[in-house]
Amino acid sequence: MVEADVDAGLRLCRAAGWNQLAADWRCFLKSSPAGCLAAECGGEVIGTAATLGFERRFGWVSMVLVTPEWRGRGIGSLLFRKALDLLGDMETIRLDATPAGKQVYDKFGFGEEYGIVRLRANAGAAGAQAERGSVRALSQAELAGIREFDRGVFGADRGAVLDHLFSNAPEYASVAETNGSIRGFAMGRHGYLAEHIGPIVAEDEATARALAAVALRVPARPVIVDAPLHSTSWRKYLAGLGFAEERLFVRMFRGSNAHPGRPCRQFAIAGPEFG
Repeated sequence: MVEADVDAGLRLCRAAGWNQLAADWRCFLKSSPAGCLAAECGGEVIGTAATLGFERRFGWVSMVLVTPEWRGRGIGSLLFRKALDLLGDMETIRLDATPAGKQVYDKFGFGEEYGIVRLRANAGAAGAQAERGSVRALSQAELAGIREFDRGVFGADRGAVLDHLFSNAPEYASVAETNGSIRGFAMGRHGYLAEHIGPIVAEDEATARALAAVALRVPARPVIVDAPLHSTSWRKYLAGLGFAEERLFVRMFRGSNAHPGRPCRQFAIAGPEFG
């Protein structure tokens, strides 16, 4: 896949009802220029897949899309196999799957790590009423510190993804501190259907709530949050802000998963496509 295929990738996203924008596709192409695939027939792109490598710790597979009229012919499975081939030297490969997709990935030797729920709220969620506390806007100069803080939670350096989020939606980037020490951060991005808040990474739920409250003051559009199923109280908090469950995902892996990070400190993921 190359830059000229971005519009085709967007057409596949729209047909599938997915939220990505052109900037998201370009993040994949910039971060992993040889790791994005397009299936063609008669010069027309009919399918895509994308991969990311996070250090040498694990690879990520996402954006497996097939145009509706070509589904059920093995195109998606072929793209997925090719994506795995691109990550063949990675000891661990991870992805986020829908329940239907999980049945496919089970056959490729993937196992379940933990569940994720997508929550959606209409514009004007109640977060705007919460206290800011120690949360403030994140500056570009602080990204190196955020990157290192995040590495221990995500399990690997994902600086390219964080840079993408910050550069495209700096208004969602915030940091929580105590006596100059980072306790958490939040980012977000714009989407075709809704704004996406995440990741939210924090040392505790109180900090995550403060970060979410600040992030939710920004949108005048629907908002989605993809929350790992670690904390019932966190989901209840989001429900109190007007979020309702939309769909489930399963985080899956193949290999040793030697670098799982600290999932209990990830209160919202960057999205199934980015991890």
